Amino acid sequence: MYIIEDTKQKVGQHVLKNEGFADMGMSVIRNKLPFGDYTTPPQVSVDTKKNMEEIAGNICGPRKEHNRFKNECILARDAGCKLYFLIENECGISSIDDVHNWVNPRCVVSPDCVQGPRLEKAMKTIEQRYGCTFLFCRPEEAAGIIIKLLTGR
Repeated sequence: MYIIEDTKQKVGQHVLKNEGFADMGMSVIRNKLPFGDYTTPPQVSVDTKKNMEEIAGNICGPRKEHNRFKNECILARDAGCKLYFLIENECGISSIDDVHNWVNPRCVVSPDCVQGPRLEKAMKTIEQRYGCTFLFCRPEEAAGIIIKLLTGR
C-alpha cells in the first residue's frame, strides 16, 4: 500500500512518521497535494487516450514507452486503485473485442506496425495481469463516462 505525502513536508523533518509508515508496510510517494499533508491514492483513476494509435504506441511501441505504461498499471494495482483506460475513437470501436478488427493507419508508412489482433491480445493480457480495464467511446461521450467512473454512478 501507498501513502501520499505532500511535497510541502520538508524531507528529513518527518523521519519518525516515515519510519512508522514503513513499519506498517506503507510506501511513501511524495506529490503536491491541494490540501493536507497526507492522503491515500484514489480508489478509481481514469487515463484517457485520444485515439487507438496512442494506446497502440503505449502498449506495443518502443520498450521505454511500454515499460512506462506497464509501471503505471503496476503502481495503480499495488496502490489498490482501479485504473481505467478510456480510449476515444471515431472508428467504431466500443469494446476490447472490437480491437481485433482495427486497422492501424500507420501501417501504410510502417508495414511492421501493430495491428488489431496483436493489440487486442496485449490489452486482454494487461487487464488480466494488472486488473485495469480498457473502455472505448466517441470523443463527445468521454466527459460523461469519466464522471460515471469516478463517482460510481
